[in-house]
Amino acid sequence: MMHREGVPVTGKMMILEGSILLVPLLVLPFYREEIALSWQFILPAIISIGMGMVICQGKKKLLNNSQLVVFAWIYGFLLAAVPFWLYGNVTPVQALFESVSGFTTTGLSVLNVERTPQIFLFYRGFLQYVGGLGFVMMMLLFIQEKDSAGLYHAEGHPDKLMPNIGKTAKVIAMMYGFFLVVGTILYAMFGMSIFDSIVHTMCALSTGGFSNRLDSIGYYHSLPIEWITILLMLIGTTNFSLLLLLFKGRVKEFFKASEVKFLAGLTAVAVPAMAFFLIQGGVTAGEGTELSLFNAFSALSTTGYSTCSYTDWPETALAVMILLMIIGGGIGSTAGGIKLGRVCKLMKNLMRNIKSMMLPDRTVTLAYYHRGAEKELLEREQVEEASTYAESYLIIYIVGTLALTFFSGSTLVEGAFEFASSLGTVGLSIGITSADTSSLCLLIEIAGMVLGRLEIFVLLQAFCKK
Repeated sequence: MMHREGVPVTGKMMILEGSILLVPLLVLPFYREEIALSWQFILPAIISIGMGMVICQGKKKLLNNSQLVVFAWIYGFLLAAVPFWLYGNVTPVQALFESVSGFTTTGLSVLNVERTPQIFLFYRGFLQYVGGLGFVMMMLLFIQEKDSAGLYHAEGHPDKLMPNIGKTAKVIAMMYGFFLVVGTILYAMFGMSIFDSIVHTMCALSTGGFSNRLDSIGYYHSLPIEWITILLMLIGTTNFSLLLLLFKGRVKEFFKASEVKFLAGLTAVAVPAMAFFLIQGGVTAGEGTELSLFNAFSALSTTGYSTCSYTDWPETALAVMILLMIIGGGIGSTAGGIKLGRVCKLMKNLMRNIKSMMLPDRTVTLAYYHRGAEKELLEREQVEEASTYAESYLIIYIVGTLALTFFSGSTLVEGAFEFASSLGTVGLSIGITSADTSSLCLLIEIAGMVLGRLEIFVLLQAFCKK
């Protein structure tokens, strides 16, 4: 697409999102019996591309950066729901739920995947892969705008890895593509079909968690597949700027990052604690360790792959899972949640305040935050941003938990688990979310997924900032 001064970015975004619906058609040569389903993707794609072309004829920018980001996501949710709805096995709310769960990289589902056509299984996985990158990131791979930097940051990407935004987007896409190939090969080496390998790699890297199997990763009963999944989940939940350090061989700088150290420390505490509670609940030491290791990383990375059911877990183990889902993921990664970076800054500030109380008056105490190669003083503005976001997040979490508990008829622990999964864009379920879930409960979860993926401030800026 040629760049033209003054052409509305809104139209270009609609063309891009319409084009996304055509990608699943690539699987049809391998599943020719599903060719009859192609129109369910082609029809909405053509309509979206056509509308986008019409809007591109204008010469005035229609929306500011924050509004454009929110429009791109909401329009993407609605458009991506159309193929699910046209397929005919779901209600409009269920179709929207599946679409939102895909693009927000949540992974909660109302579909019976064992009876879902392959083209839709690939489609779900590809939605998560695209959602992990973000619509603005996808657009910047092909189109450069005068305000590209503003769009990039408005979507919640904090780091510029290269001298300009266009090169940054290309580097991120190259890393994402490289890990897709590596993950697919590794899965296939240990027994997954090529199709399942591609879908599971897309969903693990995007910290999405959609699976082609009802039992998720547990279906394969394979320790190597679990370890490959853990590796891909960790890659997906790591800040892109930190991943670039690894690509450049700057391993020491990677492990100096405060976010990486905090992740390691949190894992060292959470995994043994969860294993202890599971063992107390009746499982063997070996099983408890294996379950806690995989599921802790699944929750903390906000991926949502599982190896077991949580219905018979002790509430203490569930509480650890809920805490990990709330903290969730690295800043600038594909994950949801409050984010490890923010929680790390709050903990550093807490320790600084406690230390200052124990020292003589007028003693200056400093705290530093490492961004890999960069070491910066933890400033008041950073702490205020982290605390404001965390407080807003927790208020939404409490309200959403109470609403979901009330309308679903579940226990408070079940409601807290399910809404933590929705708001953190995790995708783990304790059983509330299914094809039988009421539309109202699905809408509550949809609201949580959108707030978690777009982050609260992006939405506020879109609706309040002129």
